[in-house]
Amino acid sequence: MELLGNFQIETFWQLLLAAILGAFIGVEREYKKKGAGLQTYSLVALGSCLFAVIYVVLVSGQAENFPLFGAAPEIIKAVATGIGFIGAGVIFRQVSGPTTGLTTAAGLWVVSAIGVAAGFQLYFLAITVTALTIVVLAGFGALEEKFFR
Repeated sequence: MELLGNFQIETFWQLLLAAILGAFIGVEREYKKKGAGLQTYSLVALGSCLFAVIYVVLVSGQAENFPLFGAAPEIIKAVATGIGFIGAGVIFRQVSGPTTGLTTAAGLWVVSAIGVAAGFQLYFLAITVTALTIVVLAGFGALEEKFFR
């Protein structure tokens, strides 16, 4: 019996990719000195990827002693709900001032989806959305500052 078969190696790369893609977005948030940064974004992407990988293991029959339950949409809904809960925790409404944390909450939501994409082996999608998210956070943030604030 092999210690690390093809499935384990592929899973390792999926998890690593999710963590790295989350980290790329986290670095941008760290640069802007936001509450959630490198570690948070990496962990959210990693955890979301893990949920997707667990689902793949269950439905592929590789986990012989576990019942097959749920479906991909159910896994995705569960992750989105959990991230929504975390997102709600980072949004702050001040009595006299702006609401803060909305971009952080949205970023965590997107990075969660990136993790799910990596977990379902949708690598091009995960990498593309990571790049677009960095463009939105870095580029659009500068536009917002210049034209709307």
